[in-house]
Amino acid sequence: MLSRIKHWQAALLGVFTAVAITLTNCTPSQPTDTASPGASPTATTGAATLVFGSGGDPANLESGNITDGNSIYVQQQIYDRLIDFEPGTTNLAPGLATEWENSDDGLTWTFTLRNDVTFHDGTPFNAEAVRANINRWWDPADPLGFRDAGKTFEIWSDLFGGYKGDENSLLSAINVVNDTTIEFVLSQPFAAFPAAIASGYFGIASPTAIEQAGADYGIAGSTAVGTGPFKFVEWRTGDRIVLERNPDYWRDGLPKVDQVVFRFIREPASRLAELRSGSIDFTVDLAPDQLNELVSDSNLEEVRRPSFNVGYLGLNPSYEPLSKPEVRRAIAMAINRSEIVEAFWSGLATTDSHFTPPSMKEFQAESLGDYEYNPDRAKQMLADAGYPNGFDLELWYMPVSRPYYPTPKPIAEAFAADLSTIGINVTLNTKDWAAYLEDRNKPPGFQSFMLGWTGDYGDPDNFLYAHFGPGATSDLGNWTNERVVQLLNEAREVSEEGDRAALYAEVDELLFEEAVRIPIVHSEPLLAQRSNLSGWKPSPFGSEPFDEIEKS
Repeated sequence: MLSRIKHWQAALLGVFTAVAITLTNCTPSQPTDTASPGASPTATTGAATLVFGSGGDPANLESGNITDGNSIYVQQQIYDRLIDFEPGTTNLAPGLATEWENSDDGLTWTFTLRNDVTFHDGTPFNAEAVRANINRWWDPADPLGFRDAGKTFEIWSDLFGGYKGDENSLLSAINVVNDTTIEFVLSQPFAAFPAAIASGYFGIASPTAIEQAGADYGIAGSTAVGTGPFKFVEWRTGDRIVLERNPDYWRDGLPKVDQVVFRFIREPASRLAELRSGSIDFTVDLAPDQLNELVSDSNLEEVRRPSFNVGYLGLNPSYEPLSKPEVRRAIAMAINRSEIVEAFWSGLATTDSHFTPPSMKEFQAESLGDYEYNPDRAKQMLADAGYPNGFDLELWYMPVSRPYYPTPKPIAEAFAADLSTIGINVTLNTKDWAAYLEDRNKPPGFQSFMLGWTGDYGDPDNFLYAHFGPGATSDLGNWTNERVVQLLNEAREVSEEGDRAALYAEVDELLFEEAVRIPIVHSEPLLAQRSNLSGWKPSPFGSEPFDEIEKS
């Protein structure tokens, strides 16, 4: 115990030292040329330019083909979705669709679309454009999907049960009624369909731009074309993305700035340092231990995002030692989750055994306790499972900070230290963020890995179906639990909240026993801005448009 605590203290000291060194070397930014790290490559940074400190490059700018927050943040500015959310809330609001309604049998959703909206390339937005976008995500045979180039659109399958032709696909047909009316026919009722299609992944892109760019659409060096408040200008890999104001935006008076620059700054210490120097205007995913430094600077303002996430440890049952549930539960029992959360989140997080966040308590099993922290019992469980001397385990940690894991490497080191006490010899690995996300799904997948999820809409379906439903477990060696899938499908069809709560409570209990994605933390992400910024309303879902932000 003592050596493990010292190990954590050493890791934390490294974080504090990095912050101190970075801040010591900070000086106010000076005018720079266009190649300098702190300035826009196309214009002098000023009141008409917002500079955002992102935790890293996006995976890509192709809507429907990403799952990571770095990508969604940029996409939110380029694309609009059919349905939006009221700023700072989980409440639905009109987007490119002005209204939507469900048929009496619950199977057909009809959307009425806006008139006179154009894409950034001047082509018209209409029902056919909507059909083209959704069909390329849903239909593996769609020529605009470029599946032969490796595109998967996995988030569509995660949220909607599968692709066209799959037994569990929720979508059955897409019907263009006229230019401003489109129908989605489902295979079974899904009351949360409008909320799901409002998720930040599903921005509507120009079909013409996709066809012209081909399989390169959305990657660095290509293009990204939506109807959103900002137009894509440039992507310098590892450095920045530049967007400019869309002068023809359909929302009157928006956006309120001329340009947005996304700076890619991986380390939270570096992001805070650049915020203090004024070379960026606002940022996300700061380390919790930076809170005191933040509030002590009168030029900065602390901003907190409502907790609506989970950070978890994935255990891949295709790796033989992890194929036994008792081994996975032993790992959960060996990690001192409460002590780790206390050490690394500085009071801005909680830990429990539920995959859904605390705000969804009514859908959790009330009788379910937490995983007991008991290394001695965990070691005995390993011995009983046939591993008296433990085993080797590769643990992959993320190369970028995320809301649920602000300092991934030190946290991974704490996991490794705990697991070493029961004989599990952990090797830590990481790689480029885009490759990390992609390679975890390639057979046989990572043995174990750190990842997390920020909810896309206010329903437990979004957390549970997206991680344990059909098509959602490729990163777990395609592990599945048929009873879990059955319960999740039933919960999608039921509208009475009490019945849904009972179904999700049983799912909660089963996932506790299976321990394939062990919940570690539900965090309250720490954000920050310069005091001359106004109009930023962080969304519980982890990203939001910048169209209402002003800079004085």
